[in-house]
Amino acid sequence: MAFSSENTPGSPGAADDEDDELATGRFILLHDPDGSAVWDGEFRIVTYIRAQLEADMGNDAMLGSVAWTWLVDSLENHSAQYRAAGGTATRILSESFGTLAERPETIDIELRASWTPASSDVQAHLEAWCDMVCTFAGLPPLPPGVTPCQIGGSHEACEGVLEPLAGPAGHRVGKLKAP
Repeated sequence: MAFSSENTPGSPGAADDEDDELATGRFILLHDPDGSAVWDGEFRIVTYIRAQLEADMGNDAMLGSVAWTWLVDSLENHSAQYRAAGGTATRILSESFGTLAERPETIDIELRASWTPASSDVQAHLEAWCDMVCTFAGLPPLPPGVTPCQIGGSHEACEGVLEPLAGPAGHRVGKLKAP
C-alpha cells in the first residue's frame, strides 16, 4: 500500500498553477509474510518527505536532528508503537545557472526513514505521517477541539481529503488534497 501527499498553499480546488508546493511525501507499507530479521517483523513502513525551507532555517546546523525529532514526536503523539527505526535527513542547496539563472536559490530538507510497526494496525502510523508532512510544510498543528479526518473505517469520513490515484495492481494509492 502506498500514499502520496502534496501540500500547496491556497484553497481546495483552486486552479492556480503558480502555487508553490510546500511539502511532498510518500508512505509505503511493505509486507513479508515470512518476516524479516532486518525489519524485526512482517511489516515495514518506508517514508519520504521533502520541503523547501527559508534560508535561516535551512542553514541551521541542527536541521537534520530537528527533522528526525519531528518524525519521532509525531509517532509518539499518535501512540504509533514502532521498532528498528532508521533514516537520513538531507539538506539540499539548489543554485540555477545559464537559462535558469533567474531562479532563486532554494534550500530543501529531505527525510527518508523506515521503521517496523509494532502491530499490523498501521492507522496511527499513517496519521502520524500525515502530520509529519504538514509539519514539514510549516502548517501549524490543529487547534484544541478540532477533530482531524480519521483514516480507515468509512471512506466517506475522508471524502474530499484523500483522492485515489491509479497504482500498480494490488496497491491502494491516494493523494492528500491541499488543506
